[in-house]
Amino acid sequence: QVQLAESGGGSVQPGGSLRLSCTGSGRTLSTYNIGWFRQAPGKEREFVARIRYDGVPMYDVSVRGRFTISRDDAKNTVYLQMNNLQYEDTAEYYCNRVGSRIDTMTTALQAWGQGTLVTVSS
Repeated sequence: QVQLAESGGGSVQPGGSLRLSCTGSGRTLSTYNIGWFRQAPGKEREFVARIRYDGVPMYDVSVRGRFTISRDDAKNTVYLQMNNLQYEDTAEYYCNRVGSRIDTMTTALQAWGQGTLVTVSS
């Protein structure tokens, strides 16, 4: 399986922006569907966005219009551009392979990595 490493988290004020990176190694991310997930303190891990192998994105309603998922094949990296961040976006963010079927497109297929922390505070 492809190894995934998240980075780019940090602390920002409400309305601020961050760009998270999910860098693959061992295999190319363009052959997979890659999703971003997040887990806030005291809450279950939830789906945020995914980019299909052919570049087609999908977003959870909670981030649609604010977040953009993309991929840079030269860097073998999937990005999550996070704009207009809000307090409720505070969470540990993870990337993972996801399925291609309707019932698995938001389901992680590999073990979870370390994640990267996003903190939105004023």
